[in-house]
Amino acid sequence: MQIILALIAAFALVGLIAWLPFHRAASRERALIRLLEGADQLEALLQQTRQRMTAMQDVVGRMPSDIGAVARASLDADQRVQQALRDLLEHRLWISRHGAGASLAELKHAEAAMARARQTISSQLSRLERAGAELDDVTQAVIEQAAREPAALRRGKR
Repeated sequence: MQIILALIAAFALVGLIAWLPFHRAASRERALIRLLEGADQLEALLQQTRQRMTAMQDVVGRMPSDIGAVARASLDADQRVQQALRDLLEHRLWISRHGAGASLAELKHAEAAMARARQTISSQLSRLERAGAELDDVTQAVIEQAAREPAALRRGKR
């Protein structure tokens, strides 16, 4: 009976030793997949940000030029979005060059950094969406009010 238990324990130990490399490889592969999916999500978020900022420019364009100048300048962020896309491309290149040989810790670190970037951009996009909705409401109210004013009192019409 003790021999059978010893054999079972030996087989279990050999199985565990054989299983560890496969488990580590599977963990690395899952981390690499999450990293690539995170990069895709970040790219989609950056494209959405670009589209939203372009749409906001239309709203700001309806405002009088003296009031909307600052808003237009802050919405002219295409170069910042483009730089973020370039940075993302550099991350993708790192993944393609070093991802297969990277340690699990390196992959998890890169994944966490990507998640932080997505969270930051996502929260800023949410703030932009809220500000855009408020600005659209206020702009529409100002336009309606201006339409009720006599022509002689309208801004820029003298």
